[in-house]
Amino acid sequence: MRDTILSISKKALAIEAKAVQALDSFIDASFSDTVEAIFKTKGRLVVTGIGKSAIIAQKIVATCNSTGTPSVYLHAADAIHGDSGMISDNDIVLIISKSGESPEIKVLVQLIHQFGNPIIGMVGNMDSYLAKSSKYIINTTVEIEACINNLAPTSSTTAQMVMGDIVAVALMELRGFNANNFAKFHPGGNLGKRLTLTTGQIANANTKPAVILNTNLKEVITTISKNRLGATAVIDEQQQVLGIITDGDIRRMLEQYSTIQDLTATSIYHAAPVTISPNVLAVEAADLMQQKDISQLIVADKGTYFGMIHLHDLMKEGIL
Repeated sequence: MRDTILSISKKALAIEAKAVQALDSFIDASFSDTVEAIFKTKGRLVVTGIGKSAIIAQKIVATCNSTGTPSVYLHAADAIHGDSGMISDNDIVLIISKSGESPEIKVLVQLIHQFGNPIIGMVGNMDSYLAKSSKYIINTTVEIEACINNLAPTSSTTAQMVMGDIVAVALMELRGFNANNFAKFHPGGNLGKRLTLTTGQIANANTKPAVILNTNLKEVITTISKNRLGATAVIDEQQQVLGIITDGDIRRMLEQYSTIQDLTATSIYHAAPVTISPNVLAVEAADLMQQKDISQLIVADKGTYFGMIHLHDLMKEGIL
């Protein structure tokens, strides 16, 4: 059975991969005109379909909305039963259908023509009613479905999905949509944090362990233990960072010295530690910590002690 499953799966993958590769020939002047029309529209991109195509429509809308192209989803069956009222005068309508001949699609096309909105047909049949009734065409014709019966929408929906992504990416480029714009639309979750969360924000949520050079060893140990960051900064009276002492330094010190009662921070601190500015993205701090193979990082603003972050902070925030 294992060999059968692997054989079927590889065959399906090959069929879908071939379908995607074949889309290259459909990225032509007509496709460019379609993307330009969406870009120049003063309204929204309304995306509609029925069946599996309706599901693809929802994904395209989600992608476009999150990348700077105002879009709205409209189920084709609901559209012909009153929901078409959501289409505004300046909107452009993308209708997705493999066959382009579904009864609901035909009725919807006639309805939108009455409204006067331009129609983009994303269709897999260039001789269909939808293709002939659309002002713009996105060709998603596939040779065969990955379904063993050549019936279930598989290759065709993959083609629709890919073409939708390509349209969204092209529109992103035209709009100059950058990482800052992306962060604006994705403030939550790990993705948003990677684009917006700074080292200063993390450090502000932590305590600020610090000692001075003549702090005795007992107080150094107490400071590290109490603040639970595994280290303490060593600073001067002006809050300038001089060094760092980690719990690893404490363990090595205990192995090195037979008596510790006269030791101070000066005896074991590391001068000129690795620091980072509070306005740097946390993801950059993660890269720096991995590069230097360290678990703590002092946050300093032009040399002035701001706080400390730990590798665990980055893991908790989903940065690592």
